[in-house]
Amino acid sequence: MKLIKLILPILLAAAMFTSCGKKTNELSEVRVAFFPNITHAQALVMKDMGTLEAKLNNISVNWISFNAGPSEIEALFAGEIDIGYIGPVPAVNGYIQSEGDLRIIAGASNGGAVLVARNDVNIASASDLDGKTVAVPQFGNTQHLSLLSLLKSNGLSPTINGGTVKVVAVSNADVATLMEQKNIDAALVPEPWGSILELEQNAKVVLNYDEIDVNGIPSTAVVIVSKDFLDNHRDVVQKFMETHKETTLYINNNDVMDIVNTQIAAVTGKLIEGDVLESAFNRLEITYQIPRSSIMDFAEVSADEDFIQKLPADDIIDDSFVK
Repeated sequence: MKLIKLILPILLAAAMFTSCGKKTNELSEVRVAFFPNITHAQALVMKDMGTLEAKLNNISVNWISFNAGPSEIEALFAGEIDIGYIGPVPAVNGYIQSEGDLRIIAGASNGGAVLVARNDVNIASASDLDGKTVAVPQFGNTQHLSLLSLLKSNGLSPTINGGTVKVVAVSNADVATLMEQKNIDAALVPEPWGSILELEQNAKVVLNYDEIDVNGIPSTAVVIVSKDFLDNHRDVVQKFMETHKETTLYINNNDVMDIVNTQIAAVTGKLIEGDVLESAFNRLEITYQIPRSSIMDFAEVSADEDFIQKLPADDIIDDSFVK
């Protein structure tokens, strides 16, 4: 017993020393989510050039590719990613579903979506969608809510709500086939799919990227972070944001299309044709500023359409890194 009394304090002290040595803010890896899409251009350029790794010094970066916003949100809350590039709509949905456990800390891109129609259909404006079938990539995603807002501003509504416009969810890769088969009349799609339909399928652009939203060019991609990661690793988030802003300026002052194309092909296995890529980039604004009004507009449409049960609080946006 005397021996135990002598050893026990030593063991407790060692345990306390070990516990203190393992600080919660020490990281060996940061996991960043992105889509293989030009709207996530900063992620693709950062990944290619290794600039984030250089900024973080001894912290490695694990770039994780996703194909849809909901799966990225699930990964964020499962603790599988720390920071992510994502559309504003899944960001808002994630905030509501998690009761405020994420923050939007930067913008990434605006615009980058167009309304296109078959050449043999009389659609010259949004009001001409009356009685037509219109495709979007996914129900509840950014393009779907853009379409719902567009219809509302033109006095139209989907057939599911008693209106005259049939809205269908079609994967971007299948839109061209359905247009050729005349199963759809128009589509509101993100780039580069809009340019692919225009240049390769002879579809006509009804509304360009800067005409989709009557309130201005809508947000297309933002940067999110889990609240827990932000609270515990704010210094790392600060370095990420420095790199994100520097990369945004680099993209806006240099030709990065080859870099972006290479990184997209690294994930998808396929390069985008040069004329399509150039057209798509011309319909996109690369930015780090947070388009607060556009995000809140999407939130209001989401609530109106019952995709979310309430509007997000103001703390969904942390703009301290972009001021």
